[in-house]
Amino acid sequence: MSDSQREIENLHRILDIARYMAMTNDLDVLLGTIVEATCEVLDCDRATIFLYDAQTDELYSRVAKGVDQIRFPADRGIAGAAAKQRRVVNVPDAYADQRFNPEVDKQTGYRTRNLLTFPLENINGELIGVLQALNKTGRPFDADDEHLALVLAAQAGVALDRGRLLEEFAEKQRMARDLDIARQIQQDLFPKASPQIPGYEIAGWNRPADETGGDCYDFVPLPDGRVAILLADATGHGIGAALVIAECRSLLRAMLSVTDDLKRIAASVNNLLVHDLSDDHFVTAFIGILDPATHQIEYIAGGQGPLILVSPSGVKSRGATDLPFAVLPDYDFAKIARFKFTPNTTLVLLTDGFYETANAEAELFGEDRVTTFIQHHASLSLDALIDQLYEAATRFSAGTPQADDLTAVLIRRNR
Repeated sequence: MSDSQREIENLHRILDIARYMAMTNDLDVLLGTIVEATCEVLDCDRATIFLYDAQTDELYSRVAKGVDQIRFPADRGIAGAAAKQRRVVNVPDAYADQRFNPEVDKQTGYRTRNLLTFPLENINGELIGVLQALNKTGRPFDADDEHLALVLAAQAGVALDRGRLLEEFAEKQRMARDLDIARQIQQDLFPKASPQIPGYEIAGWNRPADETGGDCYDFVPLPDGRVAILLADATGHGIGAALVIAECRSLLRAMLSVTDDLKRIAASVNNLLVHDLSDDHFVTAFIGILDPATHQIEYIAGGQGPLILVSPSGVKSRGATDLPFAVLPDYDFAKIARFKFTPNTTLVLLTDGFYETANAEAELFGEDRVTTFIQHHASLSLDALIDQLYEAATRFSAGTPQADDLTAVLIRRNR
């Protein structure tokens, strides 16, 4: 076959490859196709594609024919020279070039004789990666090979850019679906309805800052007519905090199934969380038991506060009774506190996302605004009161994005 016929055949082969590359959406298949095409068109023994990681300024191999994945700085070696200089680098004798790293040959037993390395760019001229051909059959690579390499690179770079964008889009779609499922599971864990207690009104509400959140609330009816009340807030927000708070809720429910001793419940949950969580994670929680017969709620507030009791006679505000959960092992939750409900009294339990809602001037919504709002809207139902409290906090933020999860539990004695 003459040189001109071979060149025409190679160009036809590159066009066939380009058509195929435009048809596949699988990046691994695309990378493999380019590697095989490089070996065929350039008549070489092996080929490796090093993709460019712009965030770390590194080149890494995702497909390396006969070689495991490699990652290295984008200015190192022969591949780095092709990437930084954006030109073809033709090395007729690998071991005579100081830029060549023989370690891969030592690890694999392969002997690299010559290399042809060329950059891959997208349609905007941005670096996508580097393609390296190894060991031309019978001789080093020449000028004709360099020309073919540039033609192949022009097609492969655009195709790889498209393939990588499609892969990133697919991954984002998958993550979005997974987060949506996680969000739905978490929302299903919240009570389907508030407890119905004669003379009382109880409401709970939650709005996470992300798809999933690190807050929860729960109502657990006890056999004697009392009701356990939970409000908890794990450090952070998002999927990590959601996993922590789901464990916390499950542990509290499990303990409530065997005992109503708040000290025992708190100590057991604390030790289990200490064992499971890292040092920089903890949970603030209010655990209370409401007795409608005595109109009293007993509680432990581990790091959770303020706790606001609003009544016609005034406002009582208390802080936490103990340390947050998962801070110290074997912590002694020694204090059980109590609130007494008189008629038309409302207990306000909010996670700190409400109080720490900030406006553009970094001013916080704060406890005083919450208390004043509750007092001025005492005639509203608790569901409506929570909705309007959220709207008031949102207006105060004046468009500042919600930075933390928001959760509320309100308990009111009507008579």
